[in-house]
Amino acid sequence: MKKIAVLTSGGDAPGMNPCIRAVVRTAGYYGIEAYGVNYGYQGMIDNDIIRLQSRDVRFIIDKGGTMLYSARCKQFHEHEFRKKAFENLKAHGIEGLVAIGGDGTFTGAQIFSSEYDIPVIGIPGTIDNDIAGTDVTLGYDTASNTAMEAIDKIRDTSTSHNRLFLVEVMGRDAGDIALRCGLAVGAIATFIPEKKGEFDQLVKSLERAKARKKRANIIVVAEGEETGGAIKLSEMINERFPEYETRVSILGHMQRGGSPTVFDRELAARMGVKAVEALKAGERNQMVAMVNNTLQLVPLEKAVTERAEVNPEKIRMLEILSR
Repeated sequence: MKKIAVLTSGGDAPGMNPCIRAVVRTAGYYGIEAYGVNYGYQGMIDNDIIRLQSRDVRFIIDKGGTMLYSARCKQFHEHEFRKKAFENLKAHGIEGLVAIGGDGTFTGAQIFSSEYDIPVIGIPGTIDNDIAGTDVTLGYDTASNTAMEAIDKIRDTSTSHNRLFLVEVMGRDAGDIALRCGLAVGAIATFIPEKKGEFDQLVKSLERAKARKKRANIIVVAEGEETGGAIKLSEMINERFPEYETRVSILGHMQRGGSPTVFDRELAARMGVKAVEALKAGERNQMVAMVNNTLQLVPLEKAVTERAEVNPEKIRMLEILSR
């Protein structure tokens, strides 16, 4: 294999840039030419493909986002546009692809690879940590730390005014960020999409807190939980406890940005090296996964067809520690 390309697709995540750096520099180490595809699959269709060398990825290791940009590409769902993308890769002599992203990215990669027999290695890059087959994804640690630091600051004003704060974090379909932050900040309750019927339990928790005159009550809410998010949940609490002074803080897209943590930088380096070496060894349709702190290759199909489950032990610990 003489030429490979790397792209980022879907939502950006801290750690994508150091991962691009690792792919490019590992390729150079093995005498392989590396190319970057701007704007994900859209860039493949538009032939927005650039040669990348070691000097091109200097000074990006500490940067959030992705230097290759990202876009969601509906055209790639259609065969004629996938054919155009392949012809563009072929014109550059590209023989293998590293795709950094989530399950949508991997779905496109799997279809593309099966149609045109081009080897693809996926690297899980999403703050939601919702990819089956890997214990952790790029960006999850940084996003969790960003949210935790924000909640710690919110606690200061919550304590000063004896208010009940509902902090909404990202997680439309997955509650890992909320779950992790709930444990880290000592939340009185944590609402996630995967767990239903939590409002009745919250009522009991608030009654206990009220009896103890507990201050600085924090509730962590994943945006996709069943009641409809922090604003709706706040309205429900005010109806049940009109004496509580509630406030809502929605952290939003700040969780996607920022300098990657040391964990995400190391993970990006390890996964980037592994992906290039996998292509070099003739692997295809595989995802680089972290399992029990060891890098493994798992079929892309697993990431596409299976759903990652939240850790039940974390839920159990939350129930114990929130009392």
